[in-house]
Amino acid sequence: MNERDETLKFITRRQFFRNCGTGVGTVALASLLKNDLFAVPSSGASTAIPPDPMAAHAPHFAPRAKAVIYLHMAGAPSQLDLLDFKPKLKQLNGQKVPEEIIKNERFAFIKGVPKLLGTPHNFIRHGRSGQEISEVLPHLGTIADDICIVRSMKTDQFNHAPAQLFVQTGSARPGRPGMGAWASYGLGSEARNLPSFVVMVSGKNGPDGGASLWGSGFLPTIHQGVQLRSQGDPVLFLSNPEGMSPDLRRSTLDALEALNRMELGRVGDPEILTRIAQYEMAYRMQTSVPETMDISREPQSIHEMYGTQPGQASFANNCLLARRLVERGVRFVQLYHWGWDSHGDARVNDLRYGFVDRCREVDRPAAALVRDLKERGLLEETLVVWGGEFGRTPMDEKRNKDGWIGRDHHPHAFSIWMAGGGIKPGITYGGTDELGYHAVENPVHVHDLQATILNQLGLEHTKLTYRFQGRDYRLTDVHGDVVRGLIA
Repeated sequence: MNERDETLKFITRRQFFRNCGTGVGTVALASLLKNDLFAVPSSGASTAIPPDPMAAHAPHFAPRAKAVIYLHMAGAPSQLDLLDFKPKLKQLNGQKVPEEIIKNERFAFIKGVPKLLGTPHNFIRHGRSGQEISEVLPHLGTIADDICIVRSMKTDQFNHAPAQLFVQTGSARPGRPGMGAWASYGLGSEARNLPSFVVMVSGKNGPDGGASLWGSGFLPTIHQGVQLRSQGDPVLFLSNPEGMSPDLRRSTLDALEALNRMELGRVGDPEILTRIAQYEMAYRMQTSVPETMDISREPQSIHEMYGTQPGQASFANNCLLARRLVERGVRFVQLYHWGWDSHGDARVNDLRYGFVDRCREVDRPAAALVRDLKERGLLEETLVVWGGEFGRTPMDEKRNKDGWIGRDHHPHAFSIWMAGGGIKPGITYGGTDELGYHAVENPVHVHDLQATILNQLGLEHTKLTYRFQGRDYRLTDVHGDVVRGLIA
């Protein structure tokens, strides 16, 4: 290694002061405590093979779940029309909201003093548990005894992109690792031929937070989510280009690996090890991904259960693919389905029309996913989470005068449901006030949900940290408590 390269490794001011100050004393003390500290390894440091960055790691404690499937309804579905029935709100429909409730409140779009809006849908009790679920989710009602409904979620954000980032990365600003990236970093992968973190998107648009929702942030990039597609090539540019044979591809990758290992030994940048691992994963995915994504191999009974159509892009296809992925050892699967921003500014965003269409798109496949996992003995080791980034107001937004109805963004209360992975089935946890405005019983903050998901994977959220720019970061920042009342 030449003098210039050695200098570049320690070029930052932080590195300089650390090594010229306490760093020297640390090395001296270490050498006194361990006299062979500076011995040259017998095999030679430059030729040692670095460890696999994606090798499976032991969790902090025995996990209840091996995998997570997170169904994110981008745009935020209305809890008051799906999972949190409020008779009082329906009784007061059309009356002005009490001003003391909204005093000093900030809304995304509501102006003045709006009127209360009761749900236009009926609610029905289901199963032995008597879970109260809207009529627009009939399939969810069939698995009522397998799910836990959390009615007391709350967040700090009330605009889509920041709120989506907050739910998935723990921060409202881009640049932090996604939840799946943290799980991959903390546990590694059990799937040798597939990524540990996979993302699929359905609906007319992607989520507002974009690819930052599943990025790796400051973690090694091997942990970022890999986006797969249920229509066309599963991964763009995965196939060999025309004229390149598998043997030529293999020899090319071998040559690249040799060059990368030389560079790794020269500069010691751990990102080079990530690059090597990504090249190898891409090579193995050329055969594993097409087989995994081919849902035409599933029996007709499964297609009828999910409502899938092979070759089409849909939330139903993505749900079936999520089951196939966790069967093959994928650690974290995120499905985003866009179109839940029900402001009532047009028919497509009206709670009686477009909103019901979104429910039809997701209700059957989401329920089928839980039922399918259960029948295969996978539900106990797979945690399924369904929900959006915030809730909707108990008031009608009245964006225009065309008679459409809808609700504005609302951070103080929303609902999600969870199933499997050691979560109590058949219960409703937490509650809101009689208008559904505030979470008043067992409130669950977004950071609490994140801590609980990691807990079910066997990870202590306060110990899953990564040092970046002189500070230890974690998914839950400096907040969050595991919600023990949700755990079986």
